[in-house]
Amino acid sequence: MPRTVEHVSATRLGNYLRARRDLVDPKDVDLPGGGRRRVPGLRREEVALLAGISSEYYLRLEQGRDQNPSPPVLDALARVLQLDLDATRHLHALATPAPWHGSPSTDDECVPPGIQQLINTSWASTPAAVLNRYMDVLTANPLAIALSPSNQLGTNAIRSAFLDPRLRVLYLNWGEMTIRAVASLHALIGSNESDPRVVELVNELSAKSETFRRLWARHDVSPRGAGASQMDHPQVGRVELHYERLLLAGTDGQLLVVHHADPDSPSAQKLAQLAETLST
Repeated sequence: MPRTVEHVSATRLGNYLRARRDLVDPKDVDLPGGGRRRVPGLRREEVALLAGISSEYYLRLEQGRDQNPSPPVLDALARVLQLDLDATRHLHALATPAPWHGSPSTDDECVPPGIQQLINTSWASTPAAVLNRYMDVLTANPLAIALSPSNQLGTNAIRSAFLDPRLRVLYLNWGEMTIRAVASLHALIGSNESDPRVVELVNELSAKSETFRRLWARHDVSPRGAGASQMDHPQVGRVELHYERLLLAGTDGQLLVVHHADPDSPSAQKLAQLAETLST
């Protein structure tokens, strides 16, 4: 018998709860970490105890037999599992998924004109790109494209991160970059893991990359934020850049990604050199 949409959603919730409790060190929640533990992280009964719910009820949540946990229960579980704000919102979304209405339309894939102008004109000297919720590159200015092959128009950034060997050489912190990429994908798709494009992408990467399989199973969620990229660029050498990831309001999960260097730093000079090569 085929599973219903509600059952699939509940299964995703259970998978998420299992993945996150495996990552919590018992000592971090004032539980003894020694002794004989058959599983990493917290036991089901420990999560239930700390969240103030019964073990039987928590078991039903993980097994997908309860589909309507209340917001206070979800908040209690988020506290025990040490989820940040984005991960907590993701937990609530999994418990009350919005109906999926199909893949984004052509209009939904259009970058807002103001953002397009900002990227191409005001930020001509700043690498900037916009990704959709599948992490396809919708637009990128020339400097972003020159900075990384993952910014080529039409490229899927997360597929490039794991399958394009050039990125392993380009990014000195490739491991950190892949963690960010998977966390972004989890956040952008939300509860829409049954979207055929998501299924196809996840299946492809899972089949071709053990690293992706491991990171996907963690269910890390991070749609936005800031960090650093360390690159060994073939034209200008070592570059250390900051990045900002911003969700674009009024779009279907579009993500603006901007890289910038510290003012007057060697990396700023090298970024300027790279920009000069585009005008010659």
